[in-house]
Amino acid sequence: MPNAVGERFRVPLRWWRTRGVFTRDGVFATAFTILGFTPALAAQGVLLGQLPVHRAGSVAFLLNLGQCLPLALRRRSPAVALAVVACAFAAYQLLGYPPSFTSVGLLLALYAAGAWEATFRRELVVGATASYVVLAVALDGLGSRRRPVDYVVFYLCLAACWAAGAVVRSRRARAGERRRRAARQHDRLAGRQAGAQERARIARELHEDVARRVSGIVVQADSAHYLLPGQPGLVDTGLTEIGTAGRRALSELRYLLGVLDVPVGDDPGTAAERLRDLVEQARLAGQPVDLIEKGEAGPLSAAIEFIVYRTVQEALDNAVKHAPGQLTLVQVGYGDGVSVEVTTDGPAVAPGSFVPGRGLSSLRDRVRASGGRLEAGRRADGGFRVRARIPAGSGSAGRGSAGGRR
Repeated sequence: MPNAVGERFRVPLRWWRTRGVFTRDGVFATAFTILGFTPALAAQGVLLGQLPVHRAGSVAFLLNLGQCLPLALRRRSPAVALAVVACAFAAYQLLGYPPSFTSVGLLLALYAAGAWEATFRRELVVGATASYVVLAVALDGLGSRRRPVDYVVFYLCLAACWAAGAVVRSRRARAGERRRRAARQHDRLAGRQAGAQERARIARELHEDVARRVSGIVVQADSAHYLLPGQPGLVDTGLTEIGTAGRRALSELRYLLGVLDVPVGDDPGTAAERLRDLVEQARLAGQPVDLIEKGEAGPLSAAIEFIVYRTVQEALDNAVKHAPGQLTLVQVGYGDGVSVEVTTDGPAVAPGSFVPGRGLSSLRDRVRASGGRLEAGRRADGGFRVRARIPAGSGSAGRGSAGGRR
């Protein structure tokens, strides 16, 4: 039962909080106006000057409204609300009308200005103080029986209302700053976590790639022992392949460690230079490869640079494995992102014989995670094609229009 009662009150409270500021302040000003004209409260108010009381008329009615209705702007335009309410209050006191509950509107307007006014706060305090001094001098000139200490005490009450609003404003600002700091800390932690996950993925691929190449080196080295007695030519070929594979493994290790920001000996060079080195290594292995670059290779993020490198590397490995000696064309386009297309000519791949391996499957997942797309398969006229499109991230790809062929 208590929970049901609490929920019954929370529902309208949540609805009220979803209303706009102007709507809520308008309802507040209307309610305060109604209270100001309620007979039980109407005669309860401030009589600052104690001048001879005049009978309230239509002018007094308008001045009472002037001390209530402007509170509808107490948060959207607190300085304007305070100025209008203060002028109405001063005129009401100078004309000697009887006490009215609407005079409390001046205290509410001062509190709202202290809590919500964002600009010219010092000027507003100075102007309000000067206006109060002028009002006190005018009331004294009209024959007020108040002593100077009475004006000072009332001024301190007004100042206390402003100070209460300023304290609320300060607490709200500190709470907002704590929320902003917490949000920035959360963003930094999320960025670090994403970076750690990216490094872990790159490290796994690094391990798989280097392990595959080193395994090939071991197999070739073991085979050389059996060929040494009677086939020196094959031994020479095997040792050459071992050297080539070892150099490729070391080059890829240096590059991938550079992507991971691990210091290594030589500078791995720019992304375009690394791709050219990769193509040159495939040529040394006996595969005819042509490289076409379109656009200007601007600065690439480590993730996109890694994807481009691994796509070309995996496609060239498949070309050497499935279509040795067939012409392979590598096309890389820079612009609004990076596009990669590697095609291998010839009928070397029989229908159904080319099945993308684990390397291409892993690359496809990585490209998809970056918002891109990777396709790999047979061509209708023979051979096979690997095509990838990686969209530009924030500061990840440069723009350009010049092209070249290597």
